[in-house]
Formats: sequence, structure tokens, C-alpha cells
Amino acid sequence: MTQEAAGEETFISHLVELRDRLVKASIGVAIACGLLLLWPGPAQVYDFLAAPMLASLPPGAKMIATGVAAPFLVPMKVTLVLALIIALPWVFYQVWAFIAPGLYAHEKRLVLPLVISSSLLFIAGVAFCYFFVFGRVFHFIAAFAPNSIAVMPDIENYLDFVMSMCLAFGATFEVPVIVVILVRMGFVTVEKLRSIRPYAVVGAFVIAAVVTPPDVVSQLALAVPMCLLFELGLLLAPVFVRVTQAPEEHA
Repeated sequence: MTQEAAGEETFISHLVELRDRLVKASIGVAIACGLLLLWPGPAQVYDFLAAPMLASLPPGAKMIATGVAAPFLVPMKVTLVLALIIALPWVFYQVWAFIAPGLYAHEKRLVLPLVISSSLLFIAGVAFCYFFVFGRVFHFIAAFAPNSIAVMPDIENYLDFVMSMCLAFGATFEVPVIVVILVRMGFVTVEKLRSIRPYAVVGAFVIAAVVTPPDVVSQLALAVPMCLLFELGLLLAPVFVRVTQAPEEHA
């Protein structure tokens, strides 16, 4: 077999492996979605998502649906997104299983903790947004509504708002992982990151002002954890670099 043929066969085998991993990841999401459809069901899943908003509305108030198919499509979308979040560790495991055979032992010690921590941190960010941020933000916004306005949020607009907020907080909680990767790959040193700490704090508040509603509560709720997670990354980076060094790097 020629070298070119061997390379082509290897490339095809990687594509087949990638396809299998994508199928397994999709099956994991489908199973999580199927379980949510059976129990508690799309309507209850959406009620759970809408609970922080409903708690901020006057007693007896409800949300509205302006689209004909919205009462069906929106709960289904929420169920699918929640299934993806629940299956995220399985999806990241498939990513890990795909790249692991081509890694050295010290590289596996680098990737596996990052895969696990990335999924857990993203889920923690979404949970922090739902359980801590939403209730305070919605109460803060509702307090400014004039008495002449009946606050009746549309379920589609509410879903877009919630998804963007959860994505922002989930991505924000990845800051320690980003710091560790930058330091481990040699792009920047911990000392350099510490020296630009004031700029990082300003950047955190700028990002919070851009991706959150124009209220102080949500901006602080995003910026402060971002700053704390940046500090956590600075603490973990040296330890992580030391543990994942290649044998020749110890010499």
C-alpha cells in the first residue's frame, strides 16, 4: 500500500469515527429529550422555565402567545434545549473519546479535566442564571412598570431572552478554562494576566453591559462572577501546567 493510499484510508477512518461519535452524541440528546417529553412533559418544562417571570408578575397574571403555533413550538424548543444541557457531559465525552487516541499521556491529563470542567462550568453558569439572576432581574424590571401598563410577556420573546441570558452566563463561567488553556499553551503567563487584572475587570463590566439587559442587577450578576472566575483561573493555571507537563518538560 502506498503512503498516499494509507493516508487516505486513515482520513476516511477518522471521518467514520467522527460520524459515529456525532451519532452517539445525538442519540444521547434524543434520549434526554424523549425522557423529558414523557416526564414531566413540554408544558411542565416551559412552566418551570417561566416560573421566575411569573413570580414577578401581579397575582393571576399570565404570559401570552401571539403566534398560532407558539403554544406548541415554544415548549418543544425549551425541552430540546434542556435536553441538550442535560446531555452536555455525554456530548463532551464523545468529543474526548474522538481526540483521545491521538494524544500523548500528558496531553490526556490536559484534555480530560478540561472536558469535564467545561461541561460542569457551563451547567453551573446556566443554573446560576436561572436560580439567582432571573428572579432578581424580573422583579427589578417589573418594579419600573407604570400602573398604566399591563405586563404580559410574549412566550417567544421570553424564550429568546432567557436563552441569550443562559448562553451568556454559561459562556462566562468558562473563564477559568480559557485562562488555563492560554497559560498551558504558552500564549500568556500568569504574571502577565495578573498585571492586566484592572483591564480584565473593566472588560468584564463592558461585556456584562453588552450581553445583559440595561439594568444594574443583571450587569453586576454577570460581571462579578466573571471577575471571581478570572481569579480562580489564575490560581488553578500554575497547578494545571505543572500536572500536565510532558516528561521532557520536567528535564
